[in-house]
Amino acid sequence: MRAKTALPAVLMTAVSMVLTLAVVMMWLGTVMPWPIALIVGLGIDGGWLATLAYERRLAAQGDHSGRVTAVGWAFGAVATGVLVAHALLDGESPGGWLAVAWLPIAAKFLWLVHGMWERTALTPAALDEIRDIQQEARDEAALSRARLRAEAATEETRLTAVTEAGARVAHVQAQTARTLAGAWSTLETARTGEDTGPALTSVTARVTLHGTPRWTLPVWGPTQPLPALPPGTPAGLTDVALDALVDEIRHTRTPPLSYREMAARFRDAGHSASEVRLRAAWKRVA
Repeated sequence: MRAKTALPAVLMTAVSMVLTLAVVMMWLGTVMPWPIALIVGLGIDGGWLATLAYERRLAAQGDHSGRVTAVGWAFGAVATGVLVAHALLDGESPGGWLAVAWLPIAAKFLWLVHGMWERTALTPAALDEIRDIQQEARDEAALSRARLRAEAATEETRLTAVTEAGARVAHVQAQTARTLAGAWSTLETARTGEDTGPALTSVTARVTLHGTPRWTLPVWGPTQPLPALPPGTPAGLTDVALDALVDEIRHTRTPPLSYREMAARFRDAGHSASEVRLRAAWKRVA
């Protein structure tokens, strides 16, 4: 891999050195003996090659010298200057020589890039480990996403099932409440009727274990036990006293209390009376 990355810089350096030597021979060979021109060309290429070799040696040791780098760039600038000067002074084809005059500087930049690659290059083992770590991170991310999607789908299914079950329960409760309300409304109408009330009581009294049945509507809600009556409390109230007490409790608020509210306050006050007598007193007062 290192040879592959250095190959472009090596090729461009070789081309630049050949062009520099050729230009020096063509340009100076006409004004001086060709051995001197050859020495000048080889001196420029040799100095450039020597500084490049020294830079590569320092880079292999993990070191760097600013002076050597400056000398190398100076030789590259000289080679580029020779090519540019020859192109400007050559009246036949200056454009062609200017097109290749940048090769020495480009070669120096390629060696600079190659040095940066070497400073950041990793061994194959390290690269394999990095790839394993990245793959493991991608696997964990994919598993986490799949787990989250599965949990979301499960929660959605559970919520849907709970909602449907709650809706069915609410529907059944509503139907039951309507049925009970209709039944208690029919029973209340029959019990409070002038003709149906006594008949219903006379019929149900024979099948009731504890005498007269208590026709009370159910209380939907929590109930509290009534306190026991203290010793010496009279067994019951007379109808007159019961009527007066019911009327007093009923008019403790404006508008007057309903039967349920009056009965609750009557019990809370510690009074005792059967449901039949209490309802009869309520009817007489109301």
